[in-house]
Amino acid sequence: MLHNYNLIINSPLEQFEVNSLISVIAPILGYINITLSNLGLYSIIILFLILSLHIISNNENKILPSKWSIAIESIFTTINTMVREQLGLGKEIYLPFIYSLFFFILISNLIGNIPYSYTITTSVIVTIGLSFTILTGVTILGLYIHKLHFFSYFVPSGTPLALVPLLVLIETVSYLARALSLGIRLFANMVAGHSLLKILSTFLYQMFSSSFIIAIFTLIPFAFFLALCGLEVAVSIIQAYVFVLLVISYIKDAIYLH
Repeated sequence: MLHNYNLIINSPLEQFEVNSLISVIAPILGYINITLSNLGLYSIIILFLILSLHIISNNENKILPSKWSIAIESIFTTINTMVREQLGLGKEIYLPFIYSLFFFILISNLIGNIPYSYTITTSVIVTIGLSFTILTGVTILGLYIHKLHFFSYFVPSGTPLALVPLLVLIETVSYLARALSLGIRLFANMVAGHSLLKILSTFLYQMFSSSFIIAIFTLIPFAFFLALCGLEVAVSIIQAYVFVLLVISYIKDAIYLH
């Protein structure tokens, strides 16, 4: 049995909702319900765009690189420099993960700026899931490198013995809070920006739909609205950069315990 759902988004605010697009009930193993949501659909689209972008930017041994190739190489050089400066030379093993994470968040954020599209980084399931998974991986990395000595990270050097229990509790809460703060920071910034654009676009639409004279005067705030759209694009890029920068700092803490 196949259920089809309306694929048209009636309001830009619906990009914050996870809705089922197609549901298939297969008469296999007790009628398995296979559902494709907008979150899953846009995740597939993002993966396709990332792969396509890197295929297009392939220079194919040409002497003169294309504009796409220059852009991708510039991004790669920036991420590689971040990893080397934060983690040191010889730690390029973490570069593929950081590079892939940056592109995933960047493309996800930029797609959300298209009207009536879905922004997967406005889903707390995605952002918290990413941050929780990253913190778990960083903790496992620290335990793998330092074994039980990893727990010395929660005891600052030079701490008086009487204050050790209190500081260990504070450091532990601070460490575990990363699983929420990393994802919530991305989630809150994207939701706030998109909500602001929604409110302003609705207000401007009503102004333009009124009398001709009011519509003329609305051109001035409309110019500010276009500037905010450009600012939101910049925020999308900055948030991807900040996210991976924090992830690199967490990996650095796990490697060097500071």
